[in-house]
Amino acid sequence: MNNYQWVGSQKHYVDEVHTNLLNNNIVVGHFGGNSTTGQFKNEDGCLIWMDQDEDWEFVIILDAHNTAQSAELVLKTIGNEQAQVRRILKMRTGETFDNISTLILNAFRSKGFHESCKNIQGETACLFVVRKGKFLWWLSIGDCILYLFHPELRALGEFQQNHRSFYEWVGQRNTFELTVPCYSTGRKELRKGENHIFLTTDGLVECPDTNFNNPMEIINKFVGIPNQDGVKGLLEEIKNNNVRDSTTIISWKVTINDSATLPSVI
Repeated sequence: MNNYQWVGSQKHYVDEVHTNLLNNNIVVGHFGGNSTTGQFKNEDGCLIWMDQDEDWEFVIILDAHNTAQSAELVLKTIGNEQAQVRRILKMRTGETFDNISTLILNAFRSKGFHESCKNIQGETACLFVVRKGKFLWWLSIGDCILYLFHPELRALGEFQQNHRSFYEWVGQRNTFELTVPCYSTGRKELRKGENHIFLTTDGLVECPDTNFNNPMEIINKFVGIPNQDGVKGLLEEIKNNNVRDSTTIISWKVTINDSATLPSVI
């Protein structure tokens, strides 16, 4: 399976932990929240495109508010650009990152997208992530989270890559209609060895009676077990702790054989 797309309005997973393993590599986890705490819908969404031969993944995770219509609109808008995205991902890595950023920003700034936003209820945070070769790129609107777990980074206390920013969305409330659209973006060289890339919506880190706002508590759940079991364990724990908010997780590991940048003197 090289494509995966889901939005909570299709299947809400309220009271249900669900995981998918894609191409024996990427794990997608869903939990819609607990009905006993008042949850009855799921407004998250995600999209995954990958090509193992060309060594890339293109991933979106969304956390919508009010309704899932804004997540649906983003997935439809980017889905219409699939051929162009795949063409860009065939470019050299630096050109890929420049061009994929331009494509997304132009889509969100377009008159047609703004008109569509006026006809929906609610808005969504969006996190776009591309891994190509030994580099990671992201564009973040709102408060979804990207972690990168690697022993060398862990030793220095580095986990979260993007800036979690509140009051940023696209949709009915649209920060791309501002004079200056608001978002953050970044690039990261992956380290030699196993790199664990982990995206999540905020239900995980805001679950009561847990400490998953500490990324060490997240990565410790994966020690000695397969990726899919780690994701399932995280979702079962927040379910057992009566979380109301939905949580979507996308988790995968990439082994890099090339050496990464080091200081001139250690």
